[in-house]
Order: sequence, then C-alpha cells, then structure tokens
Amino acid sequence: MVLGVITGTGAILAYGLYRKQEAEPKPETSVDSEAQQSYPVYTRQDVAKHKTMESGIWVTYKSDVYDITNFVELHPGGDKILLAAGGALEPFWSMYAVHKQEHVYQILEEYKVGELSPEAAQEACDVTDPYGKDPLRHPVLKVNSLKPFNAETPAEILTENYLTPNDLFFIRNHLPVPEVDPKKFSLEIKGEGLKSIQLSLRDLQTKFPKHTITATLQCAGNRRSDMNAVREVKGLNWGSAAIGNAKWTGVKLSDVLEYARLPANTDAKHVQFEGLDKDISGTPYGASIPIRKALAKDGDVLLAFEMNDEILSRDHGFPLRLVVPGVVGARNVKWLSKIIVSKEESKSHWQVNDYKGFSPSVDWNTVDFTTAPAIQELPIQSAITSPSKDERLSSDLDEITVKGYAWSGGGREVIRVDVSMDGGQTWQVADLSEMKQNEGQAWAWKLWELTVPMPKDEKSLEIISKAVDNQYNVQPDTVAPIWNLRGVLNNSWSRVNVTIK
Repeated sequence: MVLGVITGTGAILAYGLYRKQEAEPKPETSVDSEAQQSYPVYTRQDVAKHKTMESGIWVTYKSDVYDITNFVELHPGGDKILLAAGGALEPFWSMYAVHKQEHVYQILEEYKVGELSPEAAQEACDVTDPYGKDPLRHPVLKVNSLKPFNAETPAEILTENYLTPNDLFFIRNHLPVPEVDPKKFSLEIKGEGLKSIQLSLRDLQTKFPKHTITATLQCAGNRRSDMNAVREVKGLNWGSAAIGNAKWTGVKLSDVLEYARLPANTDAKHVQFEGLDKDISGTPYGASIPIRKALAKDGDVLLAFEMNDEILSRDHGFPLRLVVPGVVGARNVKWLSKIIVSKEESKSHWQVNDYKGFSPSVDWNTVDFTTAPAIQELPIQSAITSPSKDERLSSDLDEITVKGYAWSGGGREVIRVDVSMDGGQTWQVADLSEMKQNEGQAWAWKLWELTVPMPKDEKSLEIISKAVDNQYNVQPDTVAPIWNLRGVLNNSWSRVNVTIK
C-alpha cells in the first residue's frame, strides 16, 4: 500500500494494488485453513534490515509484517515508496487517511509475511495526527475528504454572490495546512540569472505597488461527478461548485522578478513555485507556469496576501499565495515559500504525474503521464446552480428562473450562455451579469439568469446550459468524448433534470 500516502495519489495507488491483485492467481483457501495459517515472528530490528530491493522492502502495520517488494514497480510516486521501507505504515497513513478503508486493508493482507513479536507489537507507535491543527471550516461546505480537507460550496448558494464569501469558497488541499508565523515568514527567489534573495511579508507589502484583480479559480476536477456517472474515474467526486470568484490583492509577480534582477533576455522557460505544505518526507506541494505568463504585464499573476479585502485565511494560503488568473487552480500555489526561475518545469508530482488530460481510450494500464502537457489554461465552462438536480417544482408556478455561472480560461470573455428547457431541442439566450473586464483579461466569471413561463402539461424537464467565449469556443454536448481516467477538464453541457408536481 505504502507510499502513495506521500504523493497524495491515493486513488492511483489503490488501483495499482488492485492491478497487482488481479494479475496474480489466488489459490483456493478455506476459512479454516486461513485461521490455521501461522506466520514467522519478527522484531522491529528484523524488519529494519529490509530496506532495499535486494533484501526486500518490508513494512509493518499494527502487529503484522508485510513484504511489498513486488509493489514498488507499480507505485506512481517512484522511489518515494522506499521512505517507508523497514518501518511502520502508520505515520504515512495518518498523512493520507483516504487509505484507511476496508478494501485497502484487505489488499494489504496479500503481502503479509509475518507478525511482530509481542514486545514489538506492544510498543506505542508515536503517530500524531498531521491534520490535528487544521483550521475550523464552515459547516455548510460540502465535504469531499477530511484528510486532506477538500470541500465545495453548496451549488444552490454558489451564485447568490458575484464574489464568493471567503468562508464559503471551495477548499482544495493536498496536504495538512501549515501554521505560519507572518513575522518569521520569508519568500525565497532564485534561479536562472538570479542572485538568490529573501523577502519578508512586510517587504512585499511595502516595496512594491499593490495590485488588485477579480479572478475565478476552478479546480481541474470540477464537475468530476458527471464523468463518474458515465464511467468511474479516480479522484475526489467534485460536483459543480469546485469553483469560486474573489477579489485578490497583492503584488505582481513580474514586479518582484524585476526587483530580483531577472535579465530581460533570460532563456528560462518556466517559473516554479513551492508551498509550505509538506508531506511526511518533507516534500512540498509544487507547480510551475510558463515564464511568458509570469512576466506578462497584462497577465496579472499575483503574490496575493488579501482575499475579498481580508487577510488570507489559513485554508486559502495565509500569509501568501500565488494567483494565476485564467489558469487551473492546481498552479495557484498556496502558502508560497519559494520561487525558482528555471529552464524546466516543476518536477513536483502534481505537475508531472497529475492534472493532465488523456483520450477516453487511455486506462491505468496504458497511461503515460510523460506524453501529455500539464494543464494550464482551462476551457470554456458553465453550470446550472438553480434549480438543483432532481428538484421538484410546483405546477402552480407561473414561471421558472434558471441560474448559473459561466467562465473561460486564459482571459477569454464569455459572450453568451444558451439555455434549453427541453433537452436541447430549442434554445434561449440567458441574461449575463455585466462586470467590465479588459479584453484578454476577463479573469472573472459571469453569472447568468433566465426566467421563462412554466411549461404547461409537462411532467419533467431537462434543463441545459452551454456557454460561448469571445474566441467562439463552446462546450461539448456530452461527457463521453472528453472522459478521461482522472476525471479532469469536464466542461460538457450542464444538465439538470427536474420534475413538475
């Protein structure tokens, strides 16, 4: 089982174990024979001797010993799996509680080779909960996972405000939330053509012009549940509200890199970022963006310290986060601690082996993450937030109001949202919220609304929305052609079925 806990790819890891289990024929055993099976007894010192592929990779869980040597080659996180070699799984499973599921325990049992001696089994495993100091969250959030914490705004209230309230803004964490003392905080900037410098939070707030933008952030997995409905994917089962819109205040990344004396003729191609959130091995969350985006004066990439005129909350990156408008949420690194100008993109797991799109024909047996680019700008998107799925409407109503949001990545402006009340047979144009945005800098969503008479003699309705941006990109009509094994980039027509009583 082991170290997918470190990389944060629990779903991929569990699938790897499943593949291993399926590939090996199992002898027929009876309940009695299993009960009578005896195992060798080992001390922790014995287990500690098995740390290499040559000696075998052994781990312990509770009072049992497991040889997971044959699983190493399946592990998507590479040699990080060896960090657990010769020791206990508990610290790693505490980091990623998603692994504490019955089917995972059952699969792990396939690798059992022994038991710990009574003395070793009685030794207390010093495992403190790495999520024990996470902040409190608003109870209305729809939780997708507790450790790490991931939650979205209830869809029915998402579009009640143009700016999503901070406490209701979706939360996407990959690791425990770090505790940061703002007085001791320091941002390191280094890389190609630069002399490494350190900037305090006060330096950032006083040495550079403040800049404010309104920008929408969207998780790559937003609307993954619709993909799951077509064919199962691996990942958090996000609904349509892993998205939010906020006013961000900070300083421009381009100004800070200029201050760091980045040469105008730099041959660097990427800017890498690291956060203060780290896994049990000390590896931080990381990502990168193309340097052309980082340096573009109209690219509006921010080192932000305020959200909706308030100091950033811990869940949203206090004291400093990256905001890359028009780009997938995964690149908007929170708890920012390091900026590296480089010829290469980040080697972070989340840049190299996740957040990429593939053909519907690619499965976990054939996927090669090196063949696809990391997601940057996101495609045109819209979703219906009211009425909700499977809602019952009264036939006594004179009219129905349909509401939702629409947004496109890369600063492309949404110019139209088409709504159908009859499953796509006929269409009407919704009214868009008009918030002035400069051409090429349409970072914020548009809320839309359509009010129509209640259809007579109808027992049910299939309501659909599709958006169009100023480059005439339009949403695809169905999920199947864009389905992918990670369930990212779902921007198919938004569909809501309601009944009329």
